[in-house]
Order: sequence, then structure tokens, then C-alpha cells
Amino acid sequence: MATPPSLVSRKTEDDGVELLVLRNPPVNALSTVIIRSLADQISAIEADPRSRAVIVTGDGQFFSAGADVKEMAAMDLAQAPAVVAKGIETFGRLEALRVPVIAAINGMAVGGGLELALACDLRIAGDSAKMGAPETKIGLIPAYGGTQRLSRLVGAAKAKELIFSGGMIAAAEAMRIGLVNRTVPSGQELRAARDLAHTIAQNSPKAVQAAKRAIQASRDSSLAAGLALESELFRTEILPGADLPEGIAAWIEHRPPKFTGE
Repeated sequence: MATPPSLVSRKTEDDGVELLVLRNPPVNALSTVIIRSLADQISAIEADPRSRAVIVTGDGQFFSAGADVKEMAAMDLAQAPAVVAKGIETFGRLEALRVPVIAAINGMAVGGGLELALACDLRIAGDSAKMGAPETKIGLIPAYGGTQRLSRLVGAAKAKELIFSGGMIAAAEAMRIGLVNRTVPSGQELRAARDLAHTIAQNSPKAVQAAKRAIQASRDSSLAAGLALESELFRTEILPGADLPEGIAAWIEHRPPKFTGE
């Protein structure tokens, strides 16, 4: 079955900033088809060495209102494990992209939509945005990685409160508990995400990607193992590359560096 290309559009800007836009009106529900479309776009970014940062956002007034409940209602429950496995795999691949991924949260990020945002490295929300994990209200749990990523981000107690209650929180509260990195005036979240992505894209790709690998690994390793990986990346990725001497030369010569990622 061919995946309709319009469900998740991709635009690549000159400096390697990628913009992925969910396009499944009216609320960008995460149907099985849009998940496949997202997976296809992730594959394209994985294969593109020019990519330096990725932004994920939703078209219209919603980031994503989560799973397509109507599709779920019509689904044979025997299919559910495969659907969940595909969502877990896709969000895991998004999280594992070598480049930073930024969620520009407009409107609502609810249920699977929140889980999608949690799979990103950074989150910027409009000040009128709402976020929540209401799955328990319909007899579900966050099953695309939400129980794990949310608790690692905001702590177990706060994650339990949000998931057990199924309640919604405003952007200001999300920032207070560390769920989002910053809030901006409503309607400016994509612009703020693009500004940040372009700032990242100006830095050494090798350095940014090595830093992401080291930070990601720290969640599941001891301090000693994390320090060993950091040292290994410095020795094998940073020192042999062309970006380091270029960065030093540019600093001395008071000019912008021209990083190639080589």
C-alpha cells in the first residue's frame, strides 16, 4: 500500500534544517497511515548527510490530538500490538536521529501527540498550547513510549500524576516542570523553533551529533560509562575531523566558521 506523501510533508532548507509538518486535518490524528508517512520521512533524513536539524510541527491549529480513535474503534484488537510496535519503532527512530530534533508545539499535543513531542530532543510551545496524556480516560496507557520518556523528562511522580489523572496542563506549567524548553507567544512557536534550528545548523555537525550521542547514552549508563563514551567520541569523531581546525582558525581570524561535517 502506497503512503500518501501529503500526510507528513518535508521541506529541506539551504543550511540542512528539515521541516516535517503533520497534515491530517482537522487535528492531525496519528492514524496508521500518518505514522507510516512519518517513518518514510525519517528514512529520507537518515539517508541524507546534509541534514543538520529537524523540526516537527502540525499543520493548522493542532500539533497532534493523538491516536485516531475512530480508526481504533473499527480495528480488530488482534491488530493492536502491531500498530503499537510500529509507533514505538517510528518514534524511537525519530529520537535516534543523529541530528537534533525540535518539536514546535502549536495548539494541543495530546496522547500520542505528546508522545511524539517527547521523542524530540527539544520542545518549544506556544503559550496557549495544552498538553496531556488522557489515555487512561478511555482505558489505555501511553503506549508509544510515553510512560518511559515522560518519567525520564519530568520525574516519576509528576509523570504518574499526569498519566493517572489524564489531565491537561498549560504551556506555562509544562515549562515549569521541564516538559518544554521554552514558551513563546502563540503562533510564534514555529518561528522560534526555526531560529533555534538555524543556530544549531551553524555549528559543527560532528560536534553537535557527537554531543547528542553522549547525552542520549547518559540516560541508560553509569557516569563512568558516559564519561568513557564522551572521551571516545572526542578521540574518534572530533579530533580527526576538519571541523575542529576550521573552528579554531575562524575564532583566531574573527570570521564565521565554514563547517563541512567532514
